[in-house]
Amino acid sequence: MELTFEELRTVLETKKIHLSYQRLKVLEYLVQNRIHPTADKIFIDLQEAIPTLSKTTVYNTLKLLVEADMAKLIKTDESEARYDINVKTHGHFRCDVCGEIFDFAINLDAIPLIDLENFRISYKSVYFGGICPGCQ
Repeated sequence: MELTFEELRTVLETKKIHLSYQRLKVLEYLVQNRIHPTADKIFIDLQEAIPTLSKTTVYNTLKLLVEADMAKLIKTDESEARYDINVKTHGHFRCDVCGEIFDFAINLDAIPLIDLENFRISYKSVYFGGICPGCQ
């Protein structure tokens, strides 16, 4: 189960993250647009409704959300940073044709990490690329 906007707002308050109008709108955008947007996409889509919004505010808000474990940073093969409000463990598939990123369920704990037994793992990520059904 994913958190609602109000639940996310409550979590931000408990983490002592200042709730400015602009930060709330960036958070609301992520909750309502589960498309793995870039910071630029968020900025462009919110700029008309919030003319005083700056790219710096969008980037800083996304950084805060990632640090608070409220969003995930996804780096694609093209070194493009995208953001995911779903912080639960799951994988990503990026279509080479349309560029859309799709979520898929995966149990990373079930994957044997034989060659990494002496490593301390800080995070786990699964990322596939190919062609989605809509582009085939």
